[in-house]
Amino acid sequence: MILNNKKLLITGGAGFIGSNLIERFIGQNNEIICLDNLATGKLKNIRRYFDHDKFTFIEGDIRDYDTCRKAVEGVDVVLHQAAMGSVPRSIADPITTNEVNIGGFVNMLTATKEANVKRFVYAASSSTYGDHPILPKIEDQIGSPMSPYAVTKYVNELYAKVYSDLYGIETIGLRYFNVFGRRQDPNGAYAAAIPKFIKLLITYQSPHIYGDGMQSRDFTYIDNVIQANELAATAVQMRALNTVYNIAYGQATTVTELIETLKKYLSEFDPHIAEVEAVKDEKRVGDILHSLASIDRARELLDYNPEYDLRSGLKQAIRWYWENLQ
Repeated sequence: MILNNKKLLITGGAGFIGSNLIERFIGQNNEIICLDNLATGKLKNIRRYFDHDKFTFIEGDIRDYDTCRKAVEGVDVVLHQAAMGSVPRSIADPITTNEVNIGGFVNMLTATKEANVKRFVYAASSSTYGDHPILPKIEDQIGSPMSPYAVTKYVNELYAKVYSDLYGIETIGLRYFNVFGRRQDPNGAYAAAIPKFIKLLITYQSPHIYGDGMQSRDFTYIDNVIQANELAATAVQMRALNTVYNIAYGQATTVTELIETLKKYLSEFDPHIAEVEAVKDEKRVGDILHSLASIDRARELLDYNPEYDLRSGLKQAIRWYWENLQ
């Protein structure tokens, strides 16, 4: 089902995932409200929409309840992407992570309830699985969180269920697995692996592998995530609501395999990149060893059908970075 002719609030809309959601949904005749404090989001990601008659930007913080109330006025659906991301960042600064990811989340839920907005779709995280050893990851089987970030994302799910039960808000949590793609920031201490690796390889610098390189992830291209948000925003089956879904491709890739694939595809643009070697560092605290999603629930209840596997997504992403990082 196509999401169109709705008024959408996209929190964190100047960020990587949020700006991609704006790009998709503003092109489908939706009115978009973008809320972002620009702590990690960037104006360059949304500047092209400033003159669009169906786009409004609110520079504000979800930790401020009055800002949240203003943002949800007249909205049909909330797509809540705003968060303080990164496991290492949460270990370095657990207080801010808690304030944004839990305090800000409750602010948004409460503002949504008070404004009588029925549908609240939010970014959950695969970090919720913590130390649970079983693969693939199944939504109802989780372990103990391994970082402050993981704690906050699990608490989000608990709050969403409580608000659904008590106040009748239709909530859907999307547990993202290692999302990558266009406009993901390659810079900074907490940059995600794929954009950071791409930038390093383009400049003939060695990517750093934390651990032995055999840790694996279910890397998920951004267009699969956009599809999931659209399906969650338009779901009509009652049994599809008030739950969480793994959003991934359902395929595990080791970090070593990832780097070799990146080198292969990037060397099509510059053959010298094939000669760059990775270096190994100590394993990072809070990192899980393996992550692989079962997407059966999303397939069954949301009709989720991810189009891009890792390799097809990387080809798209690499072309974008090659054109924008040169």
